[in-house]
Amino acid sequence: MVISQSEYYISPEEYLEGEKVSEIKHEYIDGQVYAMAGASDAHVTVVGNLFVLLRNHLRGSGCRVYMLDMKAQIDIINRYFYPDVMVTCDTRDKEFDYFKCHPSLIIEVLSESTEGYDRGKKFASYRHLESLQEYVLISPDRMSVECFRRNQDGHWVLYPYEKGEEVHLASVDFRCAMPTAGYTYAEIYENVILVDENFPNPTFLDRFLKH
Repeated sequence: MVISQSEYYISPEEYLEGEKVSEIKHEYIDGQVYAMAGASDAHVTVVGNLFVLLRNHLRGSGCRVYMLDMKAQIDIINRYFYPDVMVTCDTRDKEFDYFKCHPSLIIEVLSESTEGYDRGKKFASYRHLESLQEYVLISPDRMSVECFRRNQDGHWVLYPYEKGEEVHLASVDFRCAMPTAGYTYAEIYENVILVDENFPNPTFLDRFLKH
């Protein structure tokens, strides 16, 4: 979540050195740095669940999973982002300690303030990564996973998944279920209270029943 923007040009080298000591993370877009704000409990929990699921799935495969603090470099357009979750299976990325250049999978967990950007300009930037096979957007409060997958012609095709379906991330051959009932869900949404669109928000209902 962006909270402020710098007012003068910063080189990529200055940005990378600054991030090593900065208490606040910044994303970098062509000479400008943008400070990142914190995330909600649901957002952080979903990211953690995804990291554990993918880490366990990919153990021993040679692929590496990163969350929150690892940058993705898009050198061709001079940008650095912090994906919520990123997977790289390219051995060339072992050369870089503070960023990765060849991810095959990037996942962003949405928030109200960044959803439009994640769907629009950020996705447009990520598409410059030739290695990227899938870009996934996940709602933190509704059971919704949108997987944009690059096909053989280089076009991006949307594969949406909702409750009762099985999520498939083909780039890493990962599958997990999306259950159909209850407020606490396993897998991606474990320990997350979701909004049921057919019923009042559980928090509101709890308050109503107490009166």
